[in-house]
Amino acid sequence: MPRAFVLVNAELGYETTLADEMKVVPGVNDAYTIYGVYDILLKVEAPTMDRLKEFISTKIRRMKGVKSTLTMLIMEE
Repeated sequence: MPRAFVLVNAELGYETTLADEMKVVPGVNDAYTIYGVYDILLKVEAPTMDRLKEFISTKIRRMKGVKSTLTMLIMEE
């Protein structure tokens, strides 16, 4: 099952709200508010690589308040 870390840049003031909303999205295993260049760190998974790409593009990137994302595929755990 493909897994990835997704770093999210949020619009100013949306950081906490977005992290809370993302925690309940099916496919998001963990969501953390972080400090630094990015605002939120997600650990996500999907049944296939195509579904993972679709999930990030249609669910995560289109949420209100998301400015940009950076996806890092997990090779081994």
